[in-house]
This record gives sequence, structure tokens and C-alpha cells, in this order.
Amino acid sequence: MPTLYLIPTTLGECDLARVFPPRNAEVTARLRHFIVENVRSARRFLKRLCPDIVIDELTFYELNEHTRPADMEGMLRPMDEGSDMGVLSEAGCPAVADPGADVVAVAQRRGYTVEPMVGPSSLLLALMASGFNGQSFAFAGYLPVLPAERAKALRRLEARAYAEGQTQLFIETPYRNMRMLDDILRTCQPDTRLCVAADLTLPTEYVRTLTVREWRRHLPDLGKRPCIFLIYK
Repeated sequence: MPTLYLIPTTLGECDLARVFPPRNAEVTARLRHFIVENVRSARRFLKRLCPDIVIDELTFYELNEHTRPADMEGMLRPMDEGSDMGVLSEAGCPAVADPGADVVAVAQRRGYTVEPMVGPSSLLLALMASGFNGQSFAFAGYLPVLPAERAKALRRLEARAYAEGQTQLFIETPYRNMRMLDDILRTCQPDTRLCVAADLTLPTEYVRTLTVREWRRHLPDLGKRPCIFLIYK
């Protein structure tokens, strides 16, 4: 059976040897069909990972928020004809907080082999460095944008952290990071612990765990930096 390879990408500009094993390049170099969020950035990444790859010989299928479910079925046509394919995320691991999950579901229904490859996951890296519960945790994705709804969501996640001892992870669009941080500090209890993990795997990596009370005295600059927020009791 053909294989759908889930190929991680970098979380930013960094040394590829630091975050990928050699096999990633070896497998990727022989693929000719890719499902990607953005063709331009995918081409750029593939050329960095596999300098000898001939981009013009590759076929790309775009999978993003504009893709219709009916179009997704046709993306796996090369696999129907016996070819392996690769899925690329814009950053990090495909199918984790990523539209690639939908095409993986199609491949699983059809009985194809799905192989996740090794690479950086900002969620797991942040959890590892937080000092929080790594046996019970939940990822809430993006929280509501409206202040009242966001405050309600934060209180709900905080209550779960205390009641269940479960680490709560969530993210925000980078340009709204400071607003998110401000909302956390205004909404959560002073003794609730908050970990902020920004620019993971990059030279500017920043990971810090403090109580909400302590964070109020040590505000970092998170503007336009990919960031994970984690709260715990």
C-alpha cells in the first residue's frame, strides 16, 4: 500500500540539523506529490531540506481553510495510483492544530499507510519545559477573541487545571499575544502558574514559568512571536 508521510517543518528560521533526523530528507527527496497549506512556502522549505530536489517536477495540492471537503478526496488520487505522498504544515507537525488532519482521516478510511515523521512540535516542547503535569494535559487551540467570552474560557480552563490537575495549553495569533497575556493576568488567580513558551527551537527561544502574580512584575515582549501559553495549578 502507498504511504502518506507527515513531514514536519521548522518553527522558524533555524538549523535544520538541529530539529530533523537525516531520514526526513531521504524520504522527502523521493516524493513527487505533496499536500501543503501554501505552495510558495512549501517550495522554499523543500529546497532547504533537499537542495538537489527539482521543484518543477513536483505536484502540489493546497489544503487550507478554503478547501472544500469534496476537493480533499481528490488530493489522494496519486495514492490511488500507487504513489507515496507527503503532507507539510506551515510550521511544526502536520495534522496537529493543522488542516492536514482532514486529509489524514481520508487516508485512514481508505486503508493507506500513514507515517508520522520526527520533528518539532511546539505543544510538546512547551509542555516538556513548563514543569507542569505531562501525564494529563489538554490543548484548547485558539480561545475566543471577544473579551467576555475569552475571560469565560480562561476561567473554565483554570478550573479544570485545579479540579483535574490537568495542564491546559492554548495559542493565539502572534500579533495578539500581548493582549492574551494581559487577559490571563487580569482573569486568572494570582497563584495560578503560567508558562509562556515563545520562539521554540529558534535562537531567540524563551520559556518561563511563573505565577500570575509574578508575571505581573515581569512582562516579556511577545509581539509577533509564535507562542504557547500553558496554565496549571
